[in-house]
Amino acid sequence: MGNKKQPMKKSKKVFSKKDLDGYREKLLNLKDDFVKQMKEISEDTLMKTQKDMSGDISGYGLHIADVASDNYERDFNLSLVSNERKVVMEIDEALKRIDENIYGICQVCIKPVAKTRLKAIPYAKHCKKCQEKIENQRTI
Repeated sequence: MGNKKQPMKKSKKVFSKKDLDGYREKLLNLKDDFVKQMKEISEDTLMKTQKDMSGDISGYGLHIADVASDNYERDFNLSLVSNERKVVMEIDEALKRIDENIYGICQVCIKPVAKTRLKAIPYAKHCKKCQEKIENQRTI
């Protein structure tokens, strides 16, 4: 038997239309910022050759330690882009929840997510208590 996600019940409105419009604007601005950062990091990382990254303008070969350092920096930047891409997907999901009028409702316990939490993490889909449970299960 599969562990299917239960469809979320419609509950009472948590936010007014004005509040939802404010959250939508905040989410869209945040998404734009992340997309710009991803583009900049990707361009800086992927469009440079090994010589460009090291700043070496001589015709001599690169030292192996410099190559390793540059590769580490490239991998680190690409992991940043990957993490930012995940946040952009979470932002898109939050925008969808606004459209479905279930924004601000915990997807686990179906209780309202604290406004202070949404102010800090506007794409949060779980209340603090449920998020802590989820994170504790991951560490086990």
